[in-house]
Amino acid sequence: MCAACGLLASTSVVTRAAVDPVPPRSSLLDSKKAAAASDAEDPPPLLGTLFQIHTGERLVFDERTPSQAQFDELLADRVTGTVHAVDPRLLDLLHRVAQRHPGARVEIVSGYRSEKLNEMLRKKGHHVASHSQHSLGHAVDFRIVEPEKEKAVDPRAMEQELRGMGWDGGVGVYTLESDWFVHADVGPKRRWNGY
Repeated sequence: MCAACGLLASTSVVTRAAVDPVPPRSSLLDSKKAAAASDAEDPPPLLGTLFQIHTGERLVFDERTPSQAQFDELLADRVTGTVHAVDPRLLDLLHRVAQRHPGARVEIVSGYRSEKLNEMLRKKGHHVASHSQHSLGHAVDFRIVEPEKEKAVDPRAMEQELRGMGWDGGVGVYTLESDWFVHADVGPKRRWNGY
């Protein structure tokens, strides 16, 4: 008998076991497996859609997708079809931008450009560098179209947003109606107006 509480010691043990039962080890493992399976089945929240404007390809955009390989394919050269490794910092940047614009369509204007495509654009009078970051897989041109909007976010506002997020690469702003996008690359920090 417990002198302090006046109960039998065995009653205390039985009462505790009835209130706080310890499940067998196998049921603890089963519950952990079930919780892990539940987590694996729950998709992450949708950030938006990645949309390649030249091919019409669309990819679900969330915390886990697309994979780097899918991103590289989406940014493939639109003339030759060549897939080139794109710097992973660009996919990370687009993820961070999409988190600030939930449900938006992230339109890819330009990704990897082969030397052939780059030269073709230069000959047609487009303002592209002869040694473009695009040809290295180090740049992406994009725009953000928010839900229920017809026009993309102003490229000047996107530039401010990128810099506010700490982006230290190049940023080009293109504000013609025909070229309404922002350029981001992993090269040195610099900025320019495309038109």
